[in-house]
Amino acid sequence: MEARTEARAPQKLTGKGQATRARILEHAAELIYAKGVHATNNEQLRRAAGISGSQLNYYFPTKESLVLAVIQWQAERVLTFHRSERFTRFESLDSLREWARYYIAYERSCQEGCTLGSLASEIIKTDLDVRTELASAFRQWRDIFRDGIERMQQLGRISAEADPTRLAHLLLSAFQGGMLLAQVARDIAPLEDALRAAIDHVRAFAMPPAEELEDQ
Repeated sequence: MEARTEARAPQKLTGKGQATRARILEHAAELIYAKGVHATNNEQLRRAAGISGSQLNYYFPTKESLVLAVIQWQAERVLTFHRSERFTRFESLDSLREWARYYIAYERSCQEGCTLGSLASEIIKTDLDVRTELASAFRQWRDIFRDGIERMQQLGRISAEADPTRLAHLLLSAFQGGMLLAQVARDIAPLEDALRAAIDHVRAFAMPPAEELEDQ
């Protein structure tokens, strides 16, 4: 295997260069998802992205550097979405329910599954040295839920007996498993059932509102 080579850092590129790099990554992610890592070659990527071989080599001198960048690109999209104000930092049960509703209603859930999960399941089977990057991406995703549950505890919404890390693992695992089953069945029901069950388990640790405690 070639020596590990990092992809050229986006911040060192011009605006046009960043746009070209992003286009390459978008098409690379689509090709890897559709064909697999080993079946995706430079010629296919050059045609899809509308670039030359020298451009591809400039941004990604090795296949490993390309795959690493695809992981980072896809992970950043997922993490940015989950960190958005839409879910208010996951510091309430309502924000978890809103998250579940979004993916249950998302029309492409049954077709494409989880973009990052599908990418990981394909790449992890190769001999590319990217396991650390994949693990880091999913750890950051898990930590978004964990941090939200910790804030729920600080706000008195969740019992201190709850284990934020275990609950975060449950939420992420329910999402990944539910997405896979929904994709296989072409039916959203497995994802809906998995997410509702996971959120119900988190709700089991919910504390009653302060006014109810005062009335007791």
